[in-house]
Amino acid sequence: MANVAVMNMNGEQVGNIDLNDAIFGIEANEHVMHLAVVQYLANQRQGTQSTKTRAEVRGGGRKPWRQKGTGRARQGSIRSPQWVGGGVVFAPKPRDYSFKLNKKVKRLALQSALSTKVAEGKIIVLDELNLTEVKTKEMAKVLSNINCEKALIVMDGTNKNVMLSARNIPDVKTACVSTINVYDLLKYNTLVVTKEAVAKIEEVYA
Repeated sequence: MANVAVMNMNGEQVGNIDLNDAIFGIEANEHVMHLAVVQYLANQRQGTQSTKTRAEVRGGGRKPWRQKGTGRARQGSIRSPQWVGGGVVFAPKPRDYSFKLNKKVKRLALQSALSTKVAEGKIIVLDELNLTEVKTKEMAKVLSNINCEKALIVMDGTNKNVMLSARNIPDVKTACVSTINVYDLLKYNTLVVTKEAVAKIEEVYA
């Protein structure tokens, strides 16, 4: 099992914790992580783009000039795609970009991302993370104490004070155990997680 130091909010080591190798110590599968990231980004797309084809553009019912004898190329409509103001040939239409991944694939991708953070030494375990009030300055101080920037902070529950204090800090995002995803784990340099959240991750994703 990987053994990671446990720190307090002042940046002092207060103990150690053994991480479950089935979640934090597997050989990373880059292919499934790629699939998970592609799926996450595809599911974020609204798919509301819409452009008119030549059949939908108003006007163009009359032939602009006769077929022969003018010396110009034959034209059937001023709304043909080659005309300014004409329709679009392969016009994008509203569509759903989302797709599904198997549960085992999603779980393997998440385990691979978590294992990558541990292997790279980019995981910080806190004994607790509690703020008595909403104060961005206090949250920034905690991050400075543990010496991390561009961090994903994972907690076991919805700690409102922490979430509100961190949301105004650039390159910092908070998440619960149930909302973590491969995209965020790979996007942020450091994973900051509480001891309770580690226990919950090992319980949910084992």
